[in-house]
Amino acid sequence: MKQLETDVLIVGGGLVGASLACVLPSLGLRTTLVEAVPPRAPSSPSYDDRTLALGRASCLILKGLGLWDALEPNATSIRQVVVSELGAPGRVTLDSAEMGLERFGAVVEARAFGVAVMDRVGSLEGVDFLCPARATALQTGAPVTAGAADRDEAGPATPPDAVHVSVEGESGPMQLKARLVVGADGADSMVRELLGIPAEVHDYAQAAVICNVTPTEPHRGRAFERMTPTGPFALLPHAGERCGLVWCVPDAEAADLLALPEEMFLARATERSGGALGTLRRLGRRSAYPLKQVRASRDTLGRVLLLGNAAHAIHPVGAQGFNLGLRDVAVLAELLAAHVADARDAGEAPDPGAPALLEAYAAWRRPDREATIGWTHDMVSVFGSESVLARGARSLGLAAVGLLPPLRRRLASRAMGYRGKVPRLALGEPLLAPGEAAS
Repeated sequence: MKQLETDVLIVGGGLVGASLACVLPSLGLRTTLVEAVPPRAPSSPSYDDRTLALGRASCLILKGLGLWDALEPNATSIRQVVVSELGAPGRVTLDSAEMGLERFGAVVEARAFGVAVMDRVGSLEGVDFLCPARATALQTGAPVTAGAADRDEAGPATPPDAVHVSVEGESGPMQLKARLVVGADGADSMVRELLGIPAEVHDYAQAAVICNVTPTEPHRGRAFERMTPTGPFALLPHAGERCGLVWCVPDAEAADLLALPEEMFLARATERSGGALGTLRRLGRRSAYPLKQVRASRDTLGRVLLLGNAAHAIHPVGAQGFNLGLRDVAVLAELLAAHVADARDAGEAPDPGAPALLEAYAAWRRPDREATIGWTHDMVSVFGSESVLARGARSLGLAAVGLLPPLRRRLASRAMGYRGKVPRLALGEPLLAPGEAAS
């Protein structure tokens, strides 16, 4: 059986895992990226290209990872965000100019992001990309049963110096030895399952219907989110005057929306939008996916760390999920950069899976993760309630935010990705302060 050694093994070559792989070689860490699904060949831009809404913090993180220059020429700026409620008069308009900013963030095509990140990974020395390949077994010194993973005392007092991962690839089975394993393999994470880390799953009994539409009025960089009892309805500014549409409905209604004739779907979507951008007239391919919140009981165990949706998959209200995963990447990269610099200054070999480092990661990420998950869940719950108390609270809340600039700035700051201790990349700063640079 083929044997490989690496400093960091990333299981999951999606956008979050691949983004992390872009920065590790610059720290001198040998990196192996394992992805089960072969990448699709680059193709010409399509009307149906899916969108990613990135907050300002995420755009700066991507710049620090060396990805933004490839994305920015075709990115669509988000200059205003308009939040309203179906059947209620109040609305909140967040304007980037009010905060002295050119934009709150940007919308990029998921296809373009995938091409940029794979091009970047392929150009870096120090990254081995195994695809298609999948992790089938994982061995650490810590217990891997669900009961043990829940206990604070899980694992031996002195963790081993590596994790052994069995991988099945095109060339057959192989054994990888890594100082740190990062599980970035999505909400149904195999790494999480192999570790026996339980996850709390909340089924919203909703599905998100997504597609591209073209309105009769230009979007001018405006994003609209309309809260309804059945979930949010959003229009995101996209290239070529397109808009990305995200329509959350009860599970039972999703199939009906997908089956509606084009004219009827567009008419119902225009009505649901409140005519925010006039009539919606051109419709792209429709698809739907179920909405669930998945929260791992812990995001580290031994020398393994869960990243992105493997640790926290959330409702799409406010478009926070992918942005939350990119902040995971930024924090881990900053901690690894400082650790590598300290180790080299001390004349020691860096240990990317050092327990103290992973404990620092978990402590840093916890407030942002819990606040973001709580905010998205509360938004769905509060706007989904038909009680008199909830309706009154919603009206008062929207009115207060709409009238008071400090509350608007606070809401905009959170939406851009600034909550709690902010990683350096999200501020547009290098991973290390000048005085911390490794000699």
